[in-house]
Amino acid sequence: MLLKDIAYDRIKQKILNEEYTPGKFLSERTLIEDLDMSKTPIKNALIRLETEGFLTVSSKQGIFINELSVDKINDMYNLRIALETFNCKFLHNRITDYQLDELKQILDVTKEVTDNLDINSFATYDHEFHLAISNMAGNMEITEILINRQDHLRRITLKHLRKDPERVKIFYQDHLQIYEALKEHQTDSVRLMEAHLENSKSILFR
Repeated sequence: MLLKDIAYDRIKQKILNEEYTPGKFLSERTLIEDLDMSKTPIKNALIRLETEGFLTVSSKQGIFINELSVDKINDMYNLRIALETFNCKFLHNRITDYQLDELKQILDVTKEVTDNLDINSFATYDHEFHLAISNMAGNMEITEILINRQDHLRRITLKHLRKDPERVKIFYQDHLQIYEALKEHQTDSVRLMEAHLENSKSILFR
């Protein structure tokens, strides 16, 4: 892996984990010291992260870690509701036993990290579950949109769970209900997906 890619991954991970605080400025010197790298790969990483909306580089003030605005979070959830309920509507009467096994495997691992209140691992498997359903539904345009927003969605999920790690139990039960509805080929999977995402959005704004 190239140094610029390593720098990108490490800075992004620190933003996702809020080691670099949203709404605060960083200096280039801080990044050089934290990452133990030269300026060039860090500058290349910052260009990519700025394009993706994680930060803003100012020649005068430094590197500003962008906050997730209420409007952006609301818009992203509304987009997810539209796309992911469509996935369930398309998939519920077509899902195969093999696909159900794949979802069950994700849920089994999710159960373990839920019991341990491991929010970082939960965020990973949470998005894996939603992405798996999208892949199974087969609309590659929808899947590409979800993949392109995956890091921002993970950031939102972690923001949720840092407030109250016990929320992983609620989200896991939601996933389990969606799975059971898909397993029974029920259109109720559409309602459950919408309720899950609406509830997630409302919890974040409390």
